[in-house]
Amino acid sequence: MRVLFWGTPEFAAPPLRALLGEGFEVVGVVTQPDRPQGRSRSSLVPSPIKQIALEESIPVIQPERPRGDDFVAAVLALAPDVSVVVAYGEILTREVIDLPRHGTLNIHASLLPEWRGAAPIQAAIRAGQSETGVTIMRMVVPLDAGPILLQVPTPITNDETYGELHLRLSELGALALIEALSLLDIGQITERPQDESLATFAPKIERDDARIDWRHPASAIAASVRAYDPKPGAFTTLNGVEIKLFGARAATLDIADGKPFPPGGTVLAIDDAGALVACGDGVVRVSDGQFAGKRRLSLGELARGRSIRVGDQFGA
Repeated sequence: MRVLFWGTPEFAAPPLRALLGEGFEVVGVVTQPDRPQGRSRSSLVPSPIKQIALEESIPVIQPERPRGDDFVAAVLALAPDVSVVVAYGEILTREVIDLPRHGTLNIHASLLPEWRGAAPIQAAIRAGQSETGVTIMRMVVPLDAGPILLQVPTPITNDETYGELHLRLSELGALALIEALSLLDIGQITERPQDESLATFAPKIERDDARIDWRHPASAIAASVRAYDPKPGAFTTLNGVEIKLFGARAATLDIADGKPFPPGGTVLAIDDAGALVACGDGVVRVSDGQFAGKRRLSLGELARGRSIRVGDQFGA
């Protein structure tokens, strides 16, 4: 089967490598144009998917927008049987979706119709879910609304971060993709429509989504911190300076009878394992922090450097 692969970030790398390893003929790669990176922004860096394509001598197409006569002609010249899209980063037109004889398939990092949209992994963690998964779906013009070919569930562990789950789902999606394409090739795949009444949405993350609200319960704050670890990082302020926090878990702390519970955000204790911080309901233990322009450190290290003390209040 001749596959045209669409992808850009590292999440798309395991599926592409799986296709190559299983002997699928990857006739081309469509990825985002090289972008400037680093502080100087002076050098252009290819996407992880372009780097793999160059290593494997696969033709690369990098349109600013995947449309227009020249782009369509370039795709048709590759004569793909199917397109596979994994975190490419652009909306495809119906014309482009329908170009291959088997259409276009997509790996989505949720159990659709749950968490359609750009940030399904973060949404699942932040919602405190115990399970998520990957869906192989047929692409249609409405976002993430196409028929389902295959789904594979997986548990979310209590302390799993976005970064950890992201990696697991990428590997799981690679395995599911190979199975779905193999069944499609022999005509043994059954597609089923999504139940629109069950659809939920996970839009692109905005900066304020990652701001910690210390009025919330400890379990919700811990989940929020894990949902944005390592990127973009859940943030708050400390003594008027912005700080990102990592490694959060709901914890317990005995408060003397009759003594009022401190306001949310108050640092109650610090040791080498991190800091205990009061929440709107309960206590959260936070292991690491990172001030802007600085490296990530344990809160114990920050305390030894006097950047944080017991009695300080986050978010004040």
